[in-house]
Amino acid sequence: MAGTAELPGAAAQAVESLHADADLLVLCKPAGLLCVPGRGPDKQDCLSARAQQQWPDALVVHRLDQATSGLVVMARSLPVQRALSQDFAERRVHKQYVAVVRGRPAAPGVGAARASDTDAVADTGPDWHTIDLPIAADWDRRPLRVIDPERGQPSVTRWRALAAAPAPDAAAGTTRLALQPVTGRTHQLRVHLAALGHPILGDALYADAATLAASPRLLLHATDLRFAHPRSGAMVAFSSPAPF
Repeated sequence: MAGTAELPGAAAQAVESLHADADLLVLCKPAGLLCVPGRGPDKQDCLSARAQQQWPDALVVHRLDQATSGLVVMARSLPVQRALSQDFAERRVHKQYVAVVRGRPAAPGVGAARASDTDAVADTGPDWHTIDLPIAADWDRRPLRVIDPERGQPSVTRWRALAAAPAPDAAAGTTRLALQPVTGRTHQLRVHLAALGHPILGDALYADAATLAASPRLLLHATDLRFAHPRSGAMVAFSSPAPF
């Protein structure tokens, strides 16, 4: 069931809903909006607060970076929140993103791994390639993350170049990628692509000045989610095309 929820008052802002049932919500977060409240009165507007205006029982299951847009699942009860959170933690949720990056990544890329080394939730095939580089917090420059072979957590991303890249991408020396985070580390896609030497356009944290200036927003969008519905066990799938 799709729909739009709005906050009351003159400053009402919409929440794009792709699906709502008694157990869960699937929402589309715009770029620049927090998933949950931050510190300070200027960071209270967020996806969860907007959703709770329409669905007071909405509970956070997972998050996207503030700069990233796309699909977010919320639960409508504590048992469903626990079940969905466990599915995310145990890599039973298929996630896919689209990004536009500087340059053209070359296979197999840095830190390449065999398809058999990755989680079963990821797609395999000759067009998909793997980045397997451990990520750690950069404590001196928080909230940044870094590639750290000694302290980093195992972090795996699958990627492929999209065949139907729009002409402006090619003209600008950029590439449109499909991305699948097998693991779910903070800033994982952004860190991995920057480590390849192909940062995402508009990335204020990991891109060089020219790549940052190439887009007014981070060109990263969560396009697809597929998981077992917590009540029926049937597989459900949701899709949101990238707005760029």
